[in-house]
Formats: sequence, C-alpha cells, structure tokens
Amino acid sequence: MTLIVPFKALRPQAQYAKQVASRPYDVLNSKEARQEAQGNPNSFLHITKSEIDLPEDEDPHSPLVYEKAKQNLDAFIQREVLFRESKPCYYIYELVMPGDSAGNMARKQTGLVAASSIDDYENNIIKKHEFTRPDKEQDRINHIIATGAQTGNIFLAYRNVDELDELIQKWQNEKSPVYNFIADDGISHTIWVVSDDQTINNITQIFAKKVPCTYIADGHHRAASAAKARQALDHGSNPGADYFLTTLFPANQLHIMDYNRLVRDLNGLSADEFFSRLLENFEISQAGREPFSPKTLHEFGVYINGKWYKLIAKPGTFPKDPIGILDVSILQNNVLDKILGIRDPRTDKRIDFVGGIRGLGELEKRVDSGEMKLALSLYPVSIQQLFDIADTGNVMPPKSTWFEPKLRDGLLTNLIR
Repeated sequence: MTLIVPFKALRPQAQYAKQVASRPYDVLNSKEARQEAQGNPNSFLHITKSEIDLPEDEDPHSPLVYEKAKQNLDAFIQREVLFRESKPCYYIYELVMPGDSAGNMARKQTGLVAASSIDDYENNIIKKHEFTRPDKEQDRINHIIATGAQTGNIFLAYRNVDELDELIQKWQNEKSPVYNFIADDGISHTIWVVSDDQTINNITQIFAKKVPCTYIADGHHRAASAAKARQALDHGSNPGADYFLTTLFPANQLHIMDYNRLVRDLNGLSADEFFSRLLENFEISQAGREPFSPKTLHEFGVYINGKWYKLIAKPGTFPKDPIGILDVSILQNNVLDKILGIRDPRTDKRIDFVGGIRGLGELEKRVDSGEMKLALSLYPVSIQQLFDIADTGNVMPPKSTWFEPKLRDGLLTNLIR
C-alpha cells in the first residue's frame, strides 16, 4: 500500500506567495526564465533556474549555477520571504483554470501535498509510464544535493477514494486557506495547511489501507532525480532524503490535453507524394480552413499549405496492445517514422511538440510562418490508458501527455537536510 507522511514545508509568507510562485523549471528555458523573473527578486525562478542571476553565457549546468541556487535559497530564508513550518503537516492544493478562447474548458482539481516514499518509487508502488534522460536527471540531482531541497513537485494520480474526498472537502469548508491568488496566466492557486494531528493520521491511514498504488502523471525526471540524489547522499545518514515532494490528485479530477506535433520538412517528398503515402494506412478527407481537433481515438488532423485534413487510421494499421493502440504510437509508427524518417522523436531536431493549452492556432502560426512544413493534431490520451500502460510495466512514447493546470514551484518546498 501507499506510504505518505506529512512534512515541514518551506513556504512563502502570505504576502509574498504570488511573487514567489513560479512556473515549473522544466517548462521554461533560461531566456524565458530571465524574462519571467525580471523585476521580481522574489520569484522562485532565482532558485530553480539560478543561471538567470549569472552571465548569459554561463553554462546552465555548471557548478556555479547550483552554488548560486543554494545562495539564493539561503537569501530567501534570511530575508524572511520563505519560512519553514513548525511541525509536519499535509497541505491541500486547489487549482482552478478558467476557460479560454482556444476552446479549453474551465476545470478545477484539488490535490494533497505530501512527502511520498522513495522506497515506494523504487518498488513500483509509485508507477511510471515514461523513460527518463540521464542529462535531465543529473541536472536535478545536482540541484537537490547543492540546495538540500526538493523544489520540484511530482504530480501523482490515484484511483479516487470517497472517504478521502470527503475529508479534504470538509477541511476546505471549515478552514481558511493560507494562500489564495490568481497567477498572471489566470489560474487560481489556493492552499490550506492541514495541521490537526488526528486528521493527519486519518489521511496517512487512508493511503496506507485504501490506495494500493499511485501513478506519476507529471514529473518522471524529478522523481528519478530524488531517488538518485538519495543514493548519492547516503540515505542512512540523511533520512529526509527517503521521501520526495508530491501532490496527489484523484483520477476523476484530472484531464489530459492533446500533445501535438510540428515537422520541419516532408523528408524530400512533395505534398502529393506525402498524401499518397498516407493513403496506405489512413482515410483522408478535407477538413476546411478551421483548425481540426480530433473528436475520437484514431482520428488525426493534418495542417499543410494553409489547409486542414482529417485522417482516420484504417483497421489493421495498429496492434491492439496497450502501447500500439495509442494514437501517439499510430502516428509515430505510420507517419513520423515510416514516411518522414523521424525514428527517435526525443532527439530528432526536425520535430517539435506543442501542448494543447496553446491551442491549434499555435500550430497554424508556426506552419504559416514557414518555420515548419506540417502540423499534426491528436486526440488526447486518457487517464485509463495511462493507468493500463503503467500497470502492465510498459512505457509510453515520448511527449504523450500534457496535464493542465500545472502546479507552481516555490509554494511548498521539501528540505531534506
């Protein structure tokens, strides 16, 4: 069963919460982080992307960057922007994302912030569905070791338990939040501190008795880095490193968005030749000039030369196993690899990925500009598909899932020593 424990969060004073809260470190490059933190000395990006406080030509993975992260974290504490909770607590984190002009629906999700067991991670009680890259792992390992802190929150999902839902809702109804603000992107962030010992014990026992496993929804690299940092720190003498910072959400509140593809060229083919090759495995029809968003599994959109086309995978195009049946697999095997010669989408520079939060207009914009030749829109993976793949020990193709809304860094940090 699942082991979680309360922890003494390092968190901002209430008046600084909105200034501190920053987008996750791995959705911004160094240039974007500099721009986002400009004029805000309290942005947590000074800790998670500390190269922004060094010369622009500094390697973002140099020892100086990790030393700067530690200096900045210490400075935030000394300036009393951040303080540490006096006792171990759980935290309730509610996010509300409004609807927008790109067609994204308003949604709310409420999670429990806790320290989860790294033993659970290593014993596959916390289940994975993605491979990780050693270079990305090493970056966060270095960051954790240098700062003594887990600054990146790992997003876990679990099959919902009514008793836990009721307990969390009751606490929200009866207690006042410590943070409640709307970020610049319009997403509201509200956090409650669960400090009552009996309630803390009840939550711990519910997970121990009624949640057999959890699933990494977002944060595979953060999780792997925390586990390997524990090894490097000799966890026998660093018990704080035996756990990592997580927020656990019930599956029925989660929504996976489409994760679309852009391709720079047609691998030497003309547009007519490309469509001729597509006919081997897909039915093709024109979809007009309006952006085409697939409405069901095995349906795809193609944007090229100012027009949208609808593709439907023909029967027999794909195997019925948990991986082969995924639309990202069908697209990779039958279009990107077979026709366009993109065999490893993790490393090939001819492909780029756009999360559905940015809308299909972003795909049109980049194709119309001439930067890209082709855009491909997909139907999103479901939570059940993610669970099925993780349960069978399989791994999804790269860039299969995009979750929104995203947790903010800096609101709750776990110090491990």
